[in-house]
Amino acid sequence: MSNIREQLMAKTANLPKPADFKGESKKEKSNRGPQTMPGITSALAAAQLRIQELEARGVDTDIAVDAIVPNPWQPRRQFSESKLAELARSIGEVGLLQAVTVRRVGESYQLVAGERRWRAHKLINKPTVRGVVIECTDQDMAALALMENVTRDDLSDYEIAIAIRRAEAEFPNRTRLAEAMGISRSDLYRFLAYDALPDFVKRDLDLNPSVLGASSAQDIANALKKTGEQGLKALQELWPHVLSGDLVQTKVAASLSAQASRGESATDAGGRSILKIFAGKVQAGSITKDVKGLTFKFKAGVMTEEQENQLREHIGKMFSIQSE
Repeated sequence: MSNIREQLMAKTANLPKPADFKGESKKEKSNRGPQTMPGITSALAAAQLRIQELEARGVDTDIAVDAIVPNPWQPRRQFSESKLAELARSIGEVGLLQAVTVRRVGESYQLVAGERRWRAHKLINKPTVRGVVIECTDQDMAALALMENVTRDDLSDYEIAIAIRRAEAEFPNRTRLAEAMGISRSDLYRFLAYDALPDFVKRDLDLNPSVLGASSAQDIANALKKTGEQGLKALQELWPHVLSGDLVQTKVAASLSAQASRGESATDAGGRSILKIFAGKVQAGSITKDVKGLTFKFKAGVMTEEQENQLREHIGKMFSIQSE
């Protein structure tokens, strides 16, 4: 174990920390690419060392491609066809450079690492693939699958969230799970926020997982808690615009909150209904309806003189009015 610890320290000694990125310009961040979550690079290095440790005690052999099944904790739901085709061509030309890692389960094998390589073999109809058979616990499988994939820049937050849910049962608590992934508990709960989204959103995310990031998902979930049924109706109207790209995901929570507030209509014991009017996020006034009639009320300062004149002109066209 001490040797593994020494290897881990050596491997992670020069890895950048989140603090190293402070003060970067937008251009520098863009050139660097997506920043991994705090501690995730060290967690990934630990996963790679763990796989190497297990492989050192494993058995290297040729395995029938059809006898292998994916890792049930695999986060990735979409694989780039062009990248798989490129990998398949490479394997066809020069062979497999790195064996896949599997564990034996009954008469079949479960992938621990190397699903792209396995899929590439299937693509070019290779009957067997070189693999290393290891002894591996369910907890190892869950943690390794997460950490091997979570730093890939083409893996969506939604895919990570699903994998976290699958892996959660293998850990005694969420603190231990977060530690294994190299993320904070707040990061973990941000991923878990997808659970609070309505089914119609999650169905679309199953087909296109990159539509909604974890931070936006958490914001929407919090907004839905505050706005209830009105917020859900608003999200149903807004969601198609997110899918089409007409509405930026970071603005969905604020938009549904504002729309839900505009649609809020309360009726008191006397049968009076009040509809709130908003200018952006600020309540500008209200429309009150009761047995006596309909009353429009606007707060001082929320309407410009031009808007007031437009309103008077519009009402004047509908009815005959006189100034006093």
